Amino acid sequence: MTSTLIAPGTAIGKPAHRDPNVLRWLAAYASSMVGDSVYYIALSWAAVQQGSPAQAGAVMAVSAVPRALLMLGGGVIADRFGPRRVVIGSDLVRCAAGLSVAALLFLTSPGLWPLALLAVVFGTVDAVFMPAVGALPARVTTRDQLARVQGMRGLAIRFANVVGGPLGGLAVALGGAAAAFGLAGLLIAVSVPLLISVRMREPAVDDKAELGASGVDAGDAGKGAGGRGAAPGAAVLGALDSEASGATETAADKAPARATTPLGDLQAGLRYIRAHRVLAPLMLAIALGDLGFVGPLNVGLTLLADERGWGASGMGWVLSGFGVGAGAAALLLTVRGRLPHAGHVAGWAILAGSVAIGALAFVPGVLAAVGVALLVGLLAGLSGALCGALLQTQADPAYLGRVTAVSSLVSLGFAPLSMPLSAAAIGAWGTGPVFVGSAAVCGLGGVVALCVRDLRRAELPG
Repeated sequence: MTSTLIAPGTAIGKPAHRDPNVLRWLAAYASSMVGDSVYYIALSWAAVQQGSPAQAGAVMAVSAVPRALLMLGGGVIADRFGPRRVVIGSDLVRCAAGLSVAALLFLTSPGLWPLALLAVVFGTVDAVFMPAVGALPARVTTRDQLARVQGMRGLAIRFANVVGGPLGGLAVALGGAAAAFGLAGLLIAVSVPLLISVRMREPAVDDKAELGASGVDAGDAGKGAGGRGAAPGAAVLGALDSEASGATETAADKAPARATTPLGDLQAGLRYIRAHRVLAPLMLAIALGDLGFVGPLNVGLTLLADERGWGASGMGWVLSGFGVGAGAAALLLTVRGRLPHAGHVAGWAILAGSVAIGALAFVPGVLAAVGVALLVGLLAGLSGALCGALLQTQADPAYLGRVTAVSSLVSLGFAPLSMPLSAAAIGAWGTGPVFVGSAAVCGLGGVVALCVRDLRRAELPG
């Protein structure tokens, strides 16, 4: 026989940056992220206008509670119903909530309660949206393009950060918080028809085979996450994937009968991660890296700029340096598509980035701080993109929602807790010791990546 059978998920196709299907997904993601940025500007402005600074801070923070509490359950939902359906449903809810508050603010002055309610809604939906977003790339491209897609996703995030702030500020200046909420809702709404037009691929056969290599029983894999499930409400969400919408429905969108419970699915996902020889240490490396990174580069940098007399403009330049470095790392992965020795490179990038974080507290001036921040951004962006790409390629697609939920919980649920701790520690011991201590914690993530053989030897497909 001269022909070779290639599974739909592993077939060689166009590079991701030239694939119209991937570009439609990327446009939908970018539009949704820009809408998120505008939403946060609108929420902070409206909260300050409607209440005291303390009340405004409480409104801004309230969304973190449901996000952290429900994130793992959101991963189960993403795997049960399919990531595209969940992302579309999440965007519809966020759009409707934002436009409703915009109309309310335009017609009356209701106080803080609708803003707090909106923050709770967004936090709850984010708990489902984020795992689904993480699981979606494996359904829109081939495995060999997932690393490039991770770089493209990083560029979209940088684009949203650069564009969303000015857009939100302009909307507030022209029409107040109501106009900004309306703009955020419309930007999120743009993502829905784009997502509906995205074609889904079947999970790659060799991805499924990795279950056996990871030490998880193949029977448990099929039982725990074999499909996205005929759970209550699946028929409603499934209507979004009908052929009448112009999308091509594959087996990845279809919902086979399942006998497991959501709790059983969650437990199966956690067992899968714990038993996986790459994902388990990778999660630990990500957790340590984020815990050591978030504090210094958020509240710590503000206190450092105040201590050194750099002012708000100086801090802005330092943040810009970080953003440029992170964007360059994302562009590198987008252009190259993959880097050899991914696990090895990620470990050394985390270690080198931790040294740069510690050095940031001892630079003599703003110009040097911008240079160090650029290096931090480049190394952190590179290690983050590689870790994200390894998550995408090492995890079985049927578990990707739960895998992404765990990593998102670490990054968005636990790591932000280091910010008040960093602020209190800087008040007690100063910026230097705290930045060095945070760098040591971050560096431990690199040590884990380099010391665990299977993670150190992990490669990206290509």
